[in-house]
Amino acid sequence: MPHYHINANQYSAHLFDVSIHVTAVQPQQTFCLPAWIPGSYMIRDFARHLINMRATNEQGQAVRLIQLDKQRWQVVDECEQLHLHYQIYAADLSVRSAYLDHERGFFNGSSVFVCFEGLEHQAHHVLVSGPHDWLVATGLSRLSGNKWHYGEFVADNYDALIDHPFELGAFAHHSFDVDGVNHDIVLAGRLPPSLRQDPSPCLERLANDLTAICRSQIQLFDKQAPFDNYLFMTAVLDNGFGGLEHRNSTALMCSRSDLPLNQTQAITDGYQTYLSLCSHEYFHSWNVKRIKPTTFVPYQLNQESYTEQLWAYEGITSYYDDLMTYRSGLISQQQYLAQLAQTLTRVYRSQGRFKQSLTESSFNAWTKFYQQDENAQNAIVSYYTKGALFALYIDLHLREHSNYSLDDLMRLLWRHHGLTGVGTDDRSHQAYVSQLLGQDASALFAYLNNTQDIPLAALLANVGVKMHLRAKASTKDIGGEDLTPWTWDFGAQFKPDNAGLIITSVRQDSPAMAAGLSANDVLIAADGLKVSADFMEKLQSYPQGQALRLHYFRRDQLLSGNMPLQTPPADTVYFTISDPKKLAKWL
Repeated sequence: MPHYHINANQYSAHLFDVSIHVTAVQPQQTFCLPAWIPGSYMIRDFARHLINMRATNEQGQAVRLIQLDKQRWQVVDECEQLHLHYQIYAADLSVRSAYLDHERGFFNGSSVFVCFEGLEHQAHHVLVSGPHDWLVATGLSRLSGNKWHYGEFVADNYDALIDHPFELGAFAHHSFDVDGVNHDIVLAGRLPPSLRQDPSPCLERLANDLTAICRSQIQLFDKQAPFDNYLFMTAVLDNGFGGLEHRNSTALMCSRSDLPLNQTQAITDGYQTYLSLCSHEYFHSWNVKRIKPTTFVPYQLNQESYTEQLWAYEGITSYYDDLMTYRSGLISQQQYLAQLAQTLTRVYRSQGRFKQSLTESSFNAWTKFYQQDENAQNAIVSYYTKGALFALYIDLHLREHSNYSLDDLMRLLWRHHGLTGVGTDDRSHQAYVSQLLGQDASALFAYLNNTQDIPLAALLANVGVKMHLRAKASTKDIGGEDLTPWTWDFGAQFKPDNAGLIITSVRQDSPAMAAGLSANDVLIAADGLKVSADFMEKLQSYPQGQALRLHYFRRDQLLSGNMPLQTPPADTVYFTISDPKKLAKWL
């Protein structure tokens, strides 16, 4: 049985010290670190941060180790007991790996705890220690120590060990109950004064709002929570966003400005985004942590695990995250429809949707979605956003042509896969939708494999919502509102620079591309005048029929090109409610 001890005292060097004691060591025992973490589909090679490894036997004598590949080692000398020591460099300020500094520590087990091959199914113990005034938060079962304090924890097996992240530091915390299930909130990092109060109005507000979201989701899945307790862990930063699901917890990141100051403050855009993020990761407790593709049963963490189904596990979850925030009574119909319109806008602004299907996007997540470059908008489509549109399409189609909805599909998946541990194959969702419709659903599911836009306008009209398309109205326009559109298009994203504007991406077949611009070019002048951050506003004042002469640097070369004035594409969505009675059948 492996016993781990992780110590956070070397925070100034960003080093976790890890010691492991293993009894009944097998001959030529091998051990490894995972190459990736479930929920984040990219090879991350966590072993690259492992340093200073050494081993001794039960007598304290050195034991020779050899490295077999980038992430696997083998014990050369025979021994009955193995004491293994190493350090993990922890400077990844994300939810996927490990981080340690003077203020807080965070780690996922997949980035710090090696797996002993052949012992994966045994219980794994973890002792945590560090600065004396720090607290500890994790969803892992505790063997010793009081709640929020250092102690020993136990996992049933290695898979469970790496699915319970830890947060360390002087964090704020709050507990709340949802239908008999204990939930905890942890806010870590440099917190604003309102969060350091006891009791904290912010934490009480979070608890109230998250209670509504969690209850709505538990009710959806046959009133069954798949855990006995749940932990929301959030790193609060100056500018942050992100989340990663685990079996009874989630690791999140948000900006300080996203959090509410009191119980009565109106929901800001930032707070609404944070609540939707919490909703998204909580929904994953069912959809991907228990209901999951066959290729993830079990996870193969030494190499890529390909599946065409991420559209279902991230796309359907992305559909429900905002929807559950609405169903919980936290946002209005108009706010929800604005969020939905912004999702459509993100899809419609991607030229890659005409080149990559949802199944292709899912399968190639490892190399394309998680390794995006400046050409991503022209080459790929997101299985999150377009997957959410496909979920909406199935939901509205089921509501129009049967007595069922997407809720019923999720309950079928929960009963047949979540509760049984049987993975879904590439046709499982289609089969269940066919069952609910009472007819073959292959025509609907064809949109998973082609690059056509999903036909939503007519289905939305049937539930009392009129869909409108217009051109972009400003550099900050993300859709959801009826605004006066731009007259002229540019077709490139940029950021201000002292020399002018640094081009970050160029849309295919845009005026910017016609002028010869590429990513990383520095645009310095248009029509003989220096450009600045208000370039797009000034562009709108040019008369029809005129072309602009652009001057720009590519590395150290001065180039120029003519940019035609073209009307921008109608790729921005907003909704109006045409029939509130029909809408009530959906929302």
